[in-house]
Amino acid sequence: MFKIPKQWEEFTESSDFVYLQQTNHVGPYLICFLKSITDLNVVNEQILDFLGNYTGDQFDALFESMPIADKELSSDWNEIRDKLLLGYVTIQQATSNKTILLNASLSKGRVVSKPEIEFSVEGSKEALVESLDTNLNLIRKRLPTASFRVKELHVGDISNSRVAICYIDGITNEQYVNTCLQRVKDIQFDTVTDISFIQQLIEDNSNSIFPQMLGTERTDRIVWSLTLGQVCILVDGSPNAILGPVTFEHFFTSYEDYFLPWILGSIIRMIRITSVIFSILASAVYVAVLTYHGHGISNNFLPTIIASRINVPFPPVVEVLIMEMAIELLREAGARLPSKIGQTIGIVGGIVLGTAAVQAALTSNLLLIIIALSAMASFTTPVFRMSNTIRILRLPFILFAQMWGLLGIFLCSVIVVTHLLRLTSLGMPYLVPFYPIRLKGLTDKFIRPPYSKFHHRPEYYRTKNTIRFDKQKAKLKKDIDE
Repeated sequence: MFKIPKQWEEFTESSDFVYLQQTNHVGPYLICFLKSITDLNVVNEQILDFLGNYTGDQFDALFESMPIADKELSSDWNEIRDKLLLGYVTIQQATSNKTILLNASLSKGRVVSKPEIEFSVEGSKEALVESLDTNLNLIRKRLPTASFRVKELHVGDISNSRVAICYIDGITNEQYVNTCLQRVKDIQFDTVTDISFIQQLIEDNSNSIFPQMLGTERTDRIVWSLTLGQVCILVDGSPNAILGPVTFEHFFTSYEDYFLPWILGSIIRMIRITSVIFSILASAVYVAVLTYHGHGISNNFLPTIIASRINVPFPPVVEVLIMEMAIELLREAGARLPSKIGQTIGIVGGIVLGTAAVQAALTSNLLLIIIALSAMASFTTPVFRMSNTIRILRLPFILFAQMWGLLGIFLCSVIVVTHLLRLTSLGMPYLVPFYPIRLKGLTDKFIRPPYSKFHHRPEYYRTKNTIRFDKQKAKLKKDIDE
């Protein structure tokens, strides 16, 4: 019989390691696989049945005859071990120094479901799942073009996670692709289980609270971004992808804007941008005005403020910090509890705490309204990571307002804008097209234009092909139809 090689001893202590010794016309051979990640139906019905009926007498001929599409012949032990850990079946023969590797991996996971974070009323209801192959299938069926490219790498000394870098050849600037490939290859980390690890490790400035890569779970948004000239990165085991390079305004643009008529989409986008500004500045302005600029309050409004704060023992900044902390506690409690309980905690807790805080003279009615509106305004941010950044950004504005009033708010704004000016995404300026100014790139920023204006890709992506469609032909076709 075929004696098991010494190299397999590191696997024999695992209960899911299976090795079978058989004999046919080729001679004695050894079959090894890990049953926990191998499809046993493939092993039994396609591999073992074929070996039992095989009448040839050459090992190389056996390899050519195996009824498995994904197969390899290797003598490199490191490659054999890595393939075994991916669900491959190995076949070794006593008289040959080569090993047959047959892909029989078992893939289990969630079925394709609706987006949970980027939910929209209109548009596709397909979201990414944890399987990389499934995610690539979802993207490829929306991009039936030979120009779609996938570069696969393995990252993590222990996890050996599969990472796919996707782009469209002939559109995407090769510099962005090469930058992503190089940064992913240079990652030195033992375990990479989610796309968040990749994002933090390859971003231009990992010390910034502002995300420099756009995370998404929507396949339609990925396809749209790829056609614009961006690069998409996927990780096996993660139901999200990251897109780059991106600009600051991308994080306040919802993909659902493109499903609505352009006038409605533009109005909703402006409301969203206004809400974000209000969420950041509302509490800080409240502190600044009541601490330093009370003379600027209207005489008609002043009695209301005095009556609201007459029994509050704390200065405005302490009052604001107490309410901000209460809101954040409710938000975190609602996020960590099961969905139905979390919704109950958020609603009931907000009502109870708000009422109790006013009755106990810990806060004023006016501040309670401001904090509630500010919290709701922060939820309009369509990207979760930027929403968290907005939550954190309110704190320095409040502290600067306490120290220098409205001047402090201005100074804090200057610091934030200066930081944004220094940021880049895969080497592209973060605030482009506002700085450096790109007039043609301002088309789809504050206003969502009609589709007839999308005939050119944004110039700041420096794409190989800037034209999306022929504007003159599109206009001529419209005139003929009319």
